[in-house]
Amino acid sequence: MWESFLGLYNYWIVILLMMAGFYIVMSRHNLVKKLIGLSIFQSSVFLFYISVGKVADGTAPIIEEGISSYSNPLPHVLILTAIVVGVATTSLGLALVVRLKEAYGTIEEDEINEMDAAD
Repeated sequence: MWESFLGLYNYWIVILLMMAGFYIVMSRHNLVKKLIGLSIFQSSVFLFYISVGKVADGTAPIIEEGISSYSNPLPHVLILTAIVVGVATTSLGLALVVRLKEAYGTIEEDEINEMDAAD
């Protein structure tokens, strides 16, 4: 039983990172901390897709003699694309936080909502 439990350690890491990132997003009111939580959550999704895409004893899809098990490279390629999109999204989020800081003088979500409600 413990062998199967410990043998899937990468999935436990995915769950831990996903819960930590989601907790940070939901519990913090600082916008930079929320972006960090989203990045952690996003990293857990990347790890999950890479874990699912790995085939035991699989090799690159190059046909050779004696090789019968191939890994599909598509999940790994999609994750590379997702990493680029994630970096772009995070940089856009940070740029928006800078603009909010200039406009409101704070990056705390509650204070920004109070200022908007007052107007």
